[in-house]
Amino acid sequence: MMKLLYYSPASYGGIADYAHEQANALVDVGVEVTFLCTPNYPTGRGEKYKIVPILQEIAPKKNISNKIFKSIHFITVTLSNITKLANFIEKRKFQYVLFASYLEYLAPIWSGKLKKLAKKGVIFGSVVHDPVRNFIVGPQWWHNWSVACGYSFLREAFVHESIQLDTIKPIPELNTTVIPHGAYHFANATQSREKMRSSLDLPKNAKVMLAFGHIRDNKNLDLVIRAMVNFFDLYLIIAGKEQSSGHNKAGFYYNLAKTVGVADRCRWKIEFIPDAEVANLFKIADLVILTYDRTFQSASGVLNTAVSYRKLCLASGGEGNFHSVVQKYQLGIWINPDDLDAIVTGIRQCLDNPPHPQWEKYLAENSWQNNVQLVIKALSRNLS
Repeated sequence: MMKLLYYSPASYGGIADYAHEQANALVDVGVEVTFLCTPNYPTGRGEKYKIVPILQEIAPKKNISNKIFKSIHFITVTLSNITKLANFIEKRKFQYVLFASYLEYLAPIWSGKLKKLAKKGVIFGSVVHDPVRNFIVGPQWWHNWSVACGYSFLREAFVHESIQLDTIKPIPELNTTVIPHGAYHFANATQSREKMRSSLDLPKNAKVMLAFGHIRDNKNLDLVIRAMVNFFDLYLIIAGKEQSSGHNKAGFYYNLAKTVGVADRCRWKIEFIPDAEVANLFKIADLVILTYDRTFQSASGVLNTAVSYRKLCLASGGEGNFHSVVQKYQLGIWINPDDLDAIVTGIRQCLDNPPHPQWEKYLAENSWQNNVQLVIKALSRNLS
């Protein structure tokens, strides 16, 4: 039996949900999974893996506004978590380690610990959710060095679309494997469609759009709000937490909605949405908004939530897995990114002439079982 250590410092959000589904699927096919996470990682979702909550939360316990203190906290926690990971590997003699997500921040400082373990025979793999690292922290030379160090100890990289990873410098021993992104499994709705609509003061027969997940600039929510001017019976629910500093806050979008005259048709749930509430929101939605800008080249966790609830999406973004699967399986209407007129036309098409999504085909070909079988095959080829 393969024994695998799964490193997942993210407590909430798409990466944490992905880690949960993938870890459970690994157990289902016979892998013994030990899951390193924080004490805040949500449990009670049918975990089949062993949880070891020894990592520290990246987000500070208190709302720290001082950027210097935030940076100190981030650096301290990141280095502490990697040290705990390295010590756990050595103490428990793990040969296989899977990162929930590729990490390059501060890698020149911490990667040496893991490179030493790799030289001793530890096989490191990582899911690379964002293969194009276009968010730069610090000067370009530091970013490049960090990206190279983040890949330096990895033997296996798992991506959702065929791509040549930019590792900065050649890493001949690094293998790249394309794996599907499975659909998420959340709880069933706890309220009827009628009661949920009533609780949000939504007209009984109104068409409802849902913008779900972290509120980030690259989702083009401003253009969606502007597009609503062209529809007089269309409502929008914005549900999710605000992204970290550097992105527009919910207040920006609220003020925009007031300015263009659609604030009375917007509903705001600016908070972490617990699993029990996710189903309620998707159940009342007629259309899921996934209007990413052209820089977005990742897979979409929200798309895979929408698929789980059989909800059509209005989608845009750059080239990548997200674009491929939406078009291949007709999961929604794909439009040009960053284009107000395209959003207006896309909404109208979704409401008046929607496609016929191939839900079952998508779920069969992009299952978690297929995902983990490829992961195991890739990790196992490193046996000497």
